[in-house]
Amino acid sequence: MKTLVIVAHPHLDQSKVNKAWVERLKQEASITVHDLYAAYPAFEIDVQKEQQLMMEHDRVVFQFPFYWYSTPAILKQWQDAVLTYGWAYGAEGNKLHNKEFLLAISAGGPEQAYARDGYNFFTIEELTTPLHAMANLTGMKYLAPFRFHGAGQASEEQIKHSAGEYVKHILNPALAK
Repeated sequence: MKTLVIVAHPHLDQSKVNKAWVERLKQEASITVHDLYAAYPAFEIDVQKEQQLMMEHDRVVFQFPFYWYSTPAILKQWQDAVLTYGWAYGAEGNKLHNKEFLLAISAGGPEQAYARDGYNFFTIEELTTPLHAMANLTGMKYLAPFRFHGAGQASEEQIKHSAGEYVKHILNPALAK
């Protein structure tokens, strides 16, 4: 199984969590790491290249920090440009059918903040419903996400541990069962 991790972090070089995750991911031969901000600093996305990358992989991961209850801007731009009618969805848009899809999210707030009685009032699952809907529309199988909470306060040991757990999670074939 080949896994494509699409990383969308506008300041990856300054990140503790996402940077550690990327460094750990790059140690895996079956994982392709694709940093959108590095590839497209002017947001001019090469649609054919991106579609080809998607076609070459079995499992697709969107990795991003949770910004304002959503993805960073380039990931939305990527979706708008790459997931075209007739390719990703629509009567003949079946290129992504049966691919596996999951999210890898780092959040600054603690886990209890993302609950009905938490200060955000919504769960991350509720807030990421549009991404689940995107997977459904394009025929991808939505898998359990990987989340890391408290990114701003995490110790180096916690971050390193999360990187190992993240790789185990996204490579786990049982996620699709």
